[in-house]
Parts: sequence; structure tokens; C-alpha cells
Amino acid sequence: MRGWRRSVAVVVAGASIIAVTLTGCTPEATASIDVPEQAQGALPDDTVSQLRDAVTSAMAITGSTGAIVGVWAPWSGSWVSGLGTQGPGGAEVTADMGFRAADVTRAMTCDIVYELAADGTFSLDDPVTDWVSGLPGFEDITLGQLCNGTSGLGGYQSYLSNQVLTNPDRVWNVRELMAYGIASPRQNAPGAAYANADTNYLLAGMAVERATGETLSDLIAERVARPLGLDATSLPGPAAAAPSADPLNGYWSRPNADGAWNCTDPGDYTVTSASFGAGDSGVVTDITDLGRYAQALATGALLPQDNTRFASPLPASGDAPTWYTATGAAYQAGSLIGQFGSVPGYIVGAFADPSTGMSVAVVLNNSGANENAGAWLAWELAAIASKAPAADGRSVPEAGLPWTAEQMRNNLSTIAICPPAQ
Repeated sequence: MRGWRRSVAVVVAGASIIAVTLTGCTPEATASIDVPEQAQGALPDDTVSQLRDAVTSAMAITGSTGAIVGVWAPWSGSWVSGLGTQGPGGAEVTADMGFRAADVTRAMTCDIVYELAADGTFSLDDPVTDWVSGLPGFEDITLGQLCNGTSGLGGYQSYLSNQVLTNPDRVWNVRELMAYGIASPRQNAPGAAYANADTNYLLAGMAVERATGETLSDLIAERVARPLGLDATSLPGPAAAAPSADPLNGYWSRPNADGAWNCTDPGDYTVTSASFGAGDSGVVTDITDLGRYAQALATGALLPQDNTRFASPLPASGDAPTWYTATGAAYQAGSLIGQFGSVPGYIVGAFADPSTGMSVAVVLNNSGANENAGAWLAWELAAIASKAPAADGRSVPEAGLPWTAEQMRNNLSTIAICPPAQ
């Protein structure tokens, strides 16, 4: 689902290295995210104006009535805001509303895989068949390849999306999802290349449950959310529910028989079952947690200092620019590390720079558009924030991104399902 081009055209063009300190890698340990100290106060008005314009433009392009955004530039300031409304004519969106984290879940699931490998519970070179039963003929795939996206497996969600569309409350059995995933054609030989596939992270979640005897929900709470202080982040149980007590309403526009998109009355998918996403995309969160998690992921805050999670990235697709790679259940875009994707109701992007500490996180509340919108909007915001002037006593880091905000805006315009009024 996520090639660099998914039937769209693409236009592309001093902080010290972060040290990470941990009190341990066991459940309930407290993780320290060692990034430059965040300047207090808001980003400058001109920077905020550019950021707001970028988000409102993306909202119009994707048919989203609402969005939540967080941008943290440690040398300059921060901006965290809700924009728009809860559906056409609805209440105002606020920055503290919860939403679904989509593919950021993948990184959290693999945080646990890497932690368990570090403490000797299993090896990343173990065949997945050692830890997930019912996979005859898949002995050539390792746990490490699941998280690196190099297993060659296909996906399951594209086969079942129409069922989710018509019955979002359905509770899914993880083995049924697995069956669809392993039955889909292999994309490449194990280890040969990166290929996006939700089945990788579904199986990774099943493997850590088998290895620990705990549910993935408990593992994410113990090994990711609590160590990082992510109070709004969790993997919910299977019963259909909203992502929080005060959620950002999520919508899903669909085209009609003539190909015209319904941008005025999209389907409401705020209440769905997290069982469909599971270890791939089931987590819920809020914007502050998402921005903090992006920093933790980029700096390796949950893992030992000598971890090699991002040491050997591969091209994200055959036509990807050289600065866009994937490994370790994350994407590397220039100096940024993070994730993006979509689930029914939401498109999400979250990236951080491990050197400067800059973090951007955004959610749009309509999943009808191409999920690349989550990455391109996050990268547009990063390009704007990277040029924010320094606060008193601070200096702008000597770093740059291999794209401009205008290039990312142009990319977004190519995937418009609800073009802005001219």
C-alpha cells in the first residue's frame, strides 16, 4: 500500500549526537529521551502561520474537517493545536483529543521485539515459526526480517477493507487475519528487499505474546507507554470503542459509482475494533504522546545504546529517492526517523530528528485519501519548523532536509480527493 508512488506523481528535490540513558530494559523501567532542552514558549508567529496554512491545506485536500498537530523545535519553541471541527458543522477540535496511531503501532510492537532480543528471550535470527505456530513453509523468515520489513510477506488488510467498511464493530481473530496475510502472494524472497506489509507486525505481535506469556496490550503498556510516560497511549481490547473518552471523530470518504468522492457526508469510523489493526495499527494515543514517542523512537530511548536497529536501512521502494529508506519498523527521511499510515478514520504522521530533537506529529480525520498524506504533511511541517529562528540564548542547528515545504505541498496536491475551492 505504501510505495513511494502509489498511483501518484512525486516531486522531490549544532546539536551533538544524542546519548541515551536508561535505568534498565525491563518492564516498568523509566526511559530518558536525551534530546536538546526544549525552548519554552510558542514558535514565532510567522512560523506558526506557515504551519497552520500547511495543515489547513492538507485538510481541504483530504476532505478532513479536523486535524491535530504538534511541532517541537527545541531551539525555538513549540506549537500544539487542534484545527477545524468534529465533522461538518461540528464542535471545535481541541489538541487533547485522542485518535488512532495507525502504523506508528508497528514501531511500538518492534520496540518490544528488540527489547526481548536484547535481554536474551529470543534472537532476531530465530525463525518466526519458532514463536508463531501454524506457519508451515515459512521457516525461512526471521523475527528480525518481520521488523525490518524484509520478510517478503504480503498483507491482509487490503483483502478485508470492505468488510471493515461495512462492519467496523467486528472483533477479529488474529489467526484469521494471519491466514489472509500468509495466503497473499510473497513480494520478494526473505531478506532481499524492503516491502511494506501489515502481516509482518501482526506476526511480530503474536511472537512476543508467545515468548512472554503476556498480551501485546500489556507489553505495550509495560515496555513502551509507562517507561516513556505516555499516559494516553495504549492498545485497546477487542471490543469496538472510540479511541478515547474525548476523541477526534474519524471519517472515511469513499467514491461513488461515478468516481466522485463524498466529501460532505463521509462515513463515521470513530468507533471501531482495534483487533483489526492489532500489532500493526491498533494503538490509540494523543498528539503530545505521539510527538514524544517520535523522539523516543528516533533516539532509541527504549533500547541499549549499542543497538543497531537503524544501522542497515534499505530503499523504501524501487523508485524512492536516496534519502527515503526503511528498517526497524520505521522510515528514515533525510535526518528524520518515524512512521506514517492510515486506519479507518485517521491519517497519521510522526517523525523526529535524533540530533536536533525536532519532532512533528499530525493526524487528519479522514482516511479516504492516500496515506502518503501523513508523511508528506509531516515533512512539510518539518521543513517549515527547521527554519524557525532561535529563541534568546539558543542557536539554530546546522542541519537541513533534502526537500522543501513547497515540494511536499506539491506532492499533497497530486492526491487530492477533495480539491480546495478555486
